[in-house]
Amino acid sequence: MILAPALAALPGIRHGFFTREGGVSTGVYASLNIGLGSSDDRDAVLENRARVARALGLEADRLVTPYQVHSADAFVIEAADGERPEGDAVVTARPGIALGVSTADCGPILFADPEAGVIGAAHAGWRGALRGVLEATITAMEGLGAERGRITAALGPMISADAYEVGPEFVARFLEADEASARFFVRSERAGHAMFDLPGYIANRLSTAGVGTVEDLALCTYADEARFFSYRRTTHRGEPDYGRLVAAIALAEN
Repeated sequence: MILAPALAALPGIRHGFFTREGGVSTGVYASLNIGLGSSDDRDAVLENRARVARALGLEADRLVTPYQVHSADAFVIEAADGERPEGDAVVTARPGIALGVSTADCGPILFADPEAGVIGAAHAGWRGALRGVLEATITAMEGLGAERGRITAALGPMISADAYEVGPEFVARFLEADEASARFFVRSERAGHAMFDLPGYIANRLSTAGVGTVEDLALCTYADEARFFSYRRTTHRGEPDYGRLVAAIALAEN
């Protein structure tokens, strides 16, 4: 797993942006696929998820991930009871629970306010980011006692601007919401198309929302096949399915 230096420096916080390495899945899912929604062997996926929990020093059943729908919905998690809320962000003030989100090009963002003892994890593709999932996560953390100026947010591996070509309708959605978003698009070689800077857009929304520390690991899922799954890379190759990465964070138990 990959650590974000800003989160790693915080007391009582365990986290990891997990790569595709170190699991038991095979084929296009090789090897650490944690996607319950994939067509991978379910037993393999469950073993992979257990390995993620154990890497954070927790029991296998302590990893909580939402049923992601590209929404702006954030949920408070009180227990690792097997339930998966339908939304795209989870927060908690309970030690011993690993909060995770799955991605394969979208942005995984991990949040922590160690002074308040509050953490969060958000899945932010372009839809979720545009709809406000990042701000919803911050608000949910504040409901548990966090202060946005104390929050550290780390952006994990996601598709970079160099690999993210979009059409004119895509650009229009963002400009309609905020004309200042134009700076996150650069004209591509294909007429009428542009390259979209998803990490830059996410980082800007976090900073604008008042998050105290924002760190971008600047890792591209599309470009680094050895370490990361990528939905877009799979689509370009016409492959039948793809694995899912996980980013997870936990409050250490005393």
